[in-house]
Amino acid sequence: MDTQPQIGGATALRIKFSLGIWFQICATAVFLIPITVFAQDANSQDEGPSSSHAVAVLDSMPHAKRISQAAISPDGTQVAYIVNGKLTLASSNGDSQHTISLENNLKLRDVAWSSDSKKIVFIADLREEAPTAEVWTADRNGNNTAKHAELKGYVQAPRFSPDGSRISILFIEGMPRAAGPLQPMTPLAGVINEKIYEQRIATIELSTDHLAQVTPADMYVYEYDWTPDGQGWVVSAAQGEGDANWWVARLYFANAQNGELREIYKPKVQIADPRVSPDGKHVAFIEGLMSDEGSTGGDVYVVSILGGDARNLTRELKASPSAITWISAEEIMFAENIDGNSGFASTNIRSATPQTLWSGEEVAAPSGGTWSAANSRRVITAIVRQSPSSPQEVWAGAIGKWKPVTELNSEANPAWGEVRNVHWMDGDQRVQGWLMLPKDFDAKKRYPLIVNVHGGPSAACMARWDERTMGPESAMGYFALCPNPRGSYGQGEVFTQANVKDFGGGDFRDIMAGVDAISKQYPIDTRRIGIRGHSYGGYMTMWAETQTQRFAAAVAGAGLSDWLSYYGLNDIDEWMIPFFGASIYDDPAVYNKSDPMHFVTAVKTPTLILVGDRDGEVPMEQSVEWWHALSNLHTPTKLVVYPNEGHAFIRPADSRDYSLRTLEWFEQWFAKAQ
Repeated sequence: MDTQPQIGGATALRIKFSLGIWFQICATAVFLIPITVFAQDANSQDEGPSSSHAVAVLDSMPHAKRISQAAISPDGTQVAYIVNGKLTLASSNGDSQHTISLENNLKLRDVAWSSDSKKIVFIADLREEAPTAEVWTADRNGNNTAKHAELKGYVQAPRFSPDGSRISILFIEGMPRAAGPLQPMTPLAGVINEKIYEQRIATIELSTDHLAQVTPADMYVYEYDWTPDGQGWVVSAAQGEGDANWWVARLYFANAQNGELREIYKPKVQIADPRVSPDGKHVAFIEGLMSDEGSTGGDVYVVSILGGDARNLTRELKASPSAITWISAEEIMFAENIDGNSGFASTNIRSATPQTLWSGEEVAAPSGGTWSAANSRRVITAIVRQSPSSPQEVWAGAIGKWKPVTELNSEANPAWGEVRNVHWMDGDQRVQGWLMLPKDFDAKKRYPLIVNVHGGPSAACMARWDERTMGPESAMGYFALCPNPRGSYGQGEVFTQANVKDFGGGDFRDIMAGVDAISKQYPIDTRRIGIRGHSYGGYMTMWAETQTQRFAAAVAGAGLSDWLSYYGLNDIDEWMIPFFGASIYDDPAVYNKSDPMHFVTAVKTPTLILVGDRDGEVPMEQSVEWWHALSNLHTPTKLVVYPNEGHAFIRPADSRDYSLRTLEWFEQWFAKAQ
């Protein structure tokens, strides 16, 4: 269950109604009623957000350009990056840049380089109701653009074959929507599960533009990497529907001629980012407890491409690797979350002794595509960097010695207060988080505090440019805390797995210990503390208000209120098995102890509930159940349902409304708590 709209994943469409994770930074009958755009408690009339202060705060936020991808050429001399659907090629020292434009100003995405650094391939999305994409190539200077395919369905992850004669893509033929469980689900119609859309590897011969779908029609391929000899790919794949089955995907070798699969490795939990060594002998990947595809963390493993036992190369690492790349036949470099900071490290497949290369209090991370170029002299990387005081820019160079490639956001300035990396203890457990001070902070005054619980739970708050959540809260005159309790990334795999069979237990105690610690160290008005979150953060918000009366207000976005009904309605139920050890039908007790609905009669906290009506990750009915229960208990509550939105909101107006209502809810109830 994810936390941010920019976090997505390549997962499949399930043809079932979304009975229903986004925002910053996962025998009870469902109460079914007609839901309008703004459903609320029966005793109030909603006229929409109206606070001039909250409106002014949102209007004061800077709007930095967002970089969706940065890929470096194998020779290290060029960087291709994408901003708002615009593809630009730049020298890695930033001296020259050229933007590629197609007819009709199509939005471009998913750029990749040829192994000889002479060409790029990218995807252009046509403006049609159902996904339709074109596959294009261009030379390294952005000239000689050529269209090689126009495909009905969802297309992503283009790659050149090692010899440059073919392009491979991930293709879901005829898919009626964008891929992934974060997207708005397709409503139920007809016989359910009769049609399954599988994501397959397809190839395009550049000499003829002939397209062939290669991997089996009953397997969903999530990620893949060419072998150096061009004879096949290493893939992570699973049978059945893509949305749910990423959690049971295995590692395979796929023959590029006939698509036959040979299993290499069956993981104990989840795998991500498979990469073949330059000599073709080994496969490196990340394995760990992950609650969402695309939100990666765990340990770095290596296995023979012929199969066998995988070896953990980062055992006992107090960090969470998030992306890997080979820099030689025996050396792997990886990006990592280390105690809430960004870091880069390397490890040798023989010695398995990780070495830290760099770390810093910022988000400095690979952003799709190839991010390193290794040669006999040095390793050059291209990353996207940001911090609370500096918005996104592309940088390139040796690790820790990057130089800026772009100056897209040079005029953007933060409209919020200082951000501090904070730590506290919960018993013998050390916990980390990020605290944003109120704008124009005055130590002689007392301020409200909002606790922002990230999604996941396998995710983390990091030191990023934040004009959506904590930034506006700071500008409103609040402290904003984003804790990384057990279950989060950043402290190693043992810490990430520490909330298995313990949702709402140790993680909740970690959060509340943080509230206590911050309240003692900073001038917090303890009468005005609020809590909010989306997805897992929404669940934790619902859970918290069943366990304590300390919060003056709460905002639950896409929250999970009832494990039993949730298990039967969501589109990604396989994620629950690694976290709970069994299905709710086989072991209801492990779910019941952390089920908010079992303790709902204790809730007195005024609660705003926000959700998309086509959310497949945390179905809308979970929010309806919570709203209905609180309404019957006469607890102040309001439910806002956003039509045609999924787990990640895709319409800017809806995202703004979500933020505005959140700020106004806290403003309203903090005023009453004084």
